[in-house]
Amino acid sequence: MEGKEEKLLVKRAKKGNISAFEELIIEHESKVYNIAYRILNNEEDAKDLSQEVFIKAFNSLHKFREDSSFSTWLYRIAMNTCIDELRKRKGRESYSIDRDIQTDEGTIPREFQDKQLNPEEELMNKELASQIQWALNHLSETYKEVIILRDFQGFDYKQISQILGCSLGTVKSRISRARTELKNVLIKEKHFDFKNRLKTGKEGN
Repeated sequence: MEGKEEKLLVKRAKKGNISAFEELIIEHESKVYNIAYRILNNEEDAKDLSQEVFIKAFNSLHKFREDSSFSTWLYRIAMNTCIDELRKRKGRESYSIDRDIQTDEGTIPREFQDKQLNPEEELMNKELASQIQWALNHLSETYKEVIILRDFQGFDYKQISQILGCSLGTVKSRISRARTELKNVLIKEKHFDFKNRLKTGKEGN
């Protein structure tokens, strides 16, 4: 959706046009769901939280000042709603790993089954994904959210800055520290040899 089209729909929605708001939601519902699913690791919970996000967005639309894109504003609501839910659960939920984690030192393998892998390799990949999942649950909420937004959802630094409402420098610092902390947790607990499991590679901004 082009920026001009989105702005027009926002203006119409603010005037009470339900169809315009529905068009906005249809455009972004999959991304909101994915954010909720990555955080809550449960399909039904993700669906419920997505609906809650859309209701909050509808009720708060009149407060949207349009100094950022509607999508950024919506994703901020989604992230805050999911983090609030995590706080209510007091960390009882775990994260699902189904995408590579990009680090400054390389790439951590996916959990996906690769038909070309032999059984031993498949087992190692599953164990590695489980170990990373365990480590994520030991990170602070601040570190979890930047890892999810950057490494799982693929937002760039500017988008994350807008979603979280902090500077680019803060975003880059948090991501770097979060990745370092994730690595340290894994190494400290001696779950696996981090350096030997990483593949070489660099991440772009």
